[in-house]
Amino acid sequence: MSTVTGTRGPYAKTAKLRARAIEAAIDLFGTAGYNGATLTEVADRVGMSLTGLQHHFPDKDSLLAAVLEERDRRAAGRVPAGSGIDALEGLLGMLRESEKNPGLMELQCVLSAEATSVDHPAHDYFQRRYSTLRHQAVAGFEEMASRGDLVSDIDPHQLAAMVIALVDGLQLQWLLDHDAVNVEAAVRTFIRTFIPAIR
Repeated sequence: MSTVTGTRGPYAKTAKLRARAIEAAIDLFGTAGYNGATLTEVADRVGMSLTGLQHHFPDKDSLLAAVLEERDRRAAGRVPAGSGIDALEGLLGMLRESEKNPGLMELQCVLSAEATSVDHPAHDYFQRRYSTLRHQAVAGFEEMASRGDLVSDIDPHQLAAMVIALVDGLQLQWLLDHDAVNVEAAVRTFIRTFIPAIR
């Protein structure tokens, strides 16, 4: 018993320190970008020495990997179950909820733009991410078309790319001026033009 209890403390402390470092990196990468941020700045925000931070994250690439993993974990917890209209309504609701966590939205905007460079450490990640998003959107649109819910002559592949681009662009505008754009309302209005069942 005493051995188990004794090992919990250090592990718990390590987990908390890692979580604090990841949270600080989310904020810093989202504002300064990956290229503009340093491990020293992350360590300062957490109140650690650089050596202490490197005990958990040896280099900036390893910290970035942890940040992207955490981003995916949070996103997965908000993905609605099912398919069709209900799932689409759930996704639209996610856009509204994302405004409550602008740090992750800013992280997405900044890192995805930086990662267009092939030598950026997140290049492959964002390439896969957008490929997955398009594939999922196409599958959903094709399913809705088979049910008669989708009314459009636009190829589902093009439609998927257009919706993803609209979301990204609106989120960028919202980050620049919260009062000028309502991301969820604008995307909902657009989708309603080819899926009338969306409320």
